[in-house]
Amino acid sequence: MLSILESFIPDIPFALPGMKLGLGNIAVLLAVETCPLPMVLYIAAVRALFTLVTRGATAFFMSFAGALLSSLVMYLLAHLKKPAFGCMGIGVSGAFSHNIAQIAVSFFIVGKATFAYIPVVTLFSVFTGSLTGLVHYFTLPSIRKAQFFR
Repeated sequence: MLSILESFIPDIPFALPGMKLGLGNIAVLLAVETCPLPMVLYIAAVRALFTLVTRGATAFFMSFAGALLSSLVMYLLAHLKKPAFGCMGIGVSGAFSHNIAQIAVSFFIVGKATFAYIPVVTLFSVFTGSLTGLVHYFTLPSIRKAQFFR
């Protein structure tokens, strides 16, 4: 649902084509805190399958790689005892790893010119990951109180 909602948001003026806010990562980040790893990976895979249906195979492979890596990174960071990364740190790390995985996939499609995007996606990751982390910070207490997670 978050991906559908995101499709109605106009493109960000300073972003490169295809860059999105990553609202779907909010659901994955909440799952990272409340579900076991296999469920988190399942949610990430379902997000990628939605991309396959709505945007095609190339977008699917990029989405799947990004979702898998970012889910693993966020899960590991969220479950480390020390140091604590906090919602913002985990959100930014998830956004950055998602973008790096997508660049890795696009390398096989486009070539090494794709690496020129790394500085831009790094900055964009800080913005989108912070947004995701903030939403996560304010919604997590309510999610934890929900009867479903007891």
